[in-house]
Amino acid sequence: MILLILGVLLWAGAHMFKRVAPDARAKMGDKGKGLVAVLLLISIVLMVFGYRTGDNVYWWGRSPALVGINNLLVLIGFYLFAASGMKTRITRVTRHPQLIGFSCWAVGHLLVNGDLKSFILFGGLLLWALAEIALINRAEPVSQWRKPEPAPVRKEIIAPVAALVLYLVVAMIHGWLGYWPFG
Repeated sequence: MILLILGVLLWAGAHMFKRVAPDARAKMGDKGKGLVAVLLLISIVLMVFGYRTGDNVYWWGRSPALVGINNLLVLIGFYLFAASGMKTRITRVTRHPQLIGFSCWAVGHLLVNGDLKSFILFGGLLLWALAEIALINRAEPVSQWRKPEPAPVRKEIIAPVAALVLYLVVAMIHGWLGYWPFG
């Protein structure tokens, strides 16, 4: 369990370093990007090993309804990620589409995984995403946010298609790893 907790904390710390200590991060320059990337890679390794090897306590299991809700939330999360990169119309409505999409992904996984390891992993990542939104809003108030220009119509079509393709690829990978994502 310690590896899992350390992985989640390292993930959050590496991401939040820029917001919590902007001067220290600025002094690092471009070398800081490499360090953050390495820390994030280490955090993912720690989370994977910690999740796979940690002891567990179960409170509830999967149900068809929760699996369906999870799948919908994950698909919405992938769409928000794709839309963010393509600056589609949804990015004119929400300021933090990637973090909101990540939050949808985490909430969905919390619904279908009623165990301690999942609470630490997905709950910790959800708390990170929500804290990151708060930190960004504090540093750059919403009143200063400029909505992106509308994207071309083709990007409005490409974003949901890309999200669906990514969703199916991730679902296949989950299946290969032994975590069947469908009911």
